[in-house]
Amino acid sequence: MSKEFSIGERVRVVALPPYVKTAEPMPMLRPPDVIQLGEEGIVMDRRPGGYWGVRFSTGAFLMDSQYIEAVSVTTESIQSGVEVTDRTAHTTSPEQKYFVDPS
Repeated sequence: MSKEFSIGERVRVVALPPYVKTAEPMPMLRPPDVIQLGEEGIVMDRRPGGYWGVRFSTGAFLMDSQYIEAVSVTTESIQSGVEVTDRTAHTTSPEQKYFVDPS
């Protein structure tokens, strides 16, 4: 039985497969060391055969549901006001938005 995930849900690698397949129009097999055990990613889509398209920091890969688990959001992080849904958001100060040439 395969695990079910929602699109946009954060997942964690719990075991490394013998190889990983890229989630591109022309997929490639890659060695398993392109992702790390415990690395977190975001589910992009569902594929046939129990595979999920997951975006990691090193790229998007097709992962069998046996190698990933959902990252649970703890009540403590919600109460502390920590934003846990988007870790890739960047903030810029007003000085960083515009470059003024001093000449």
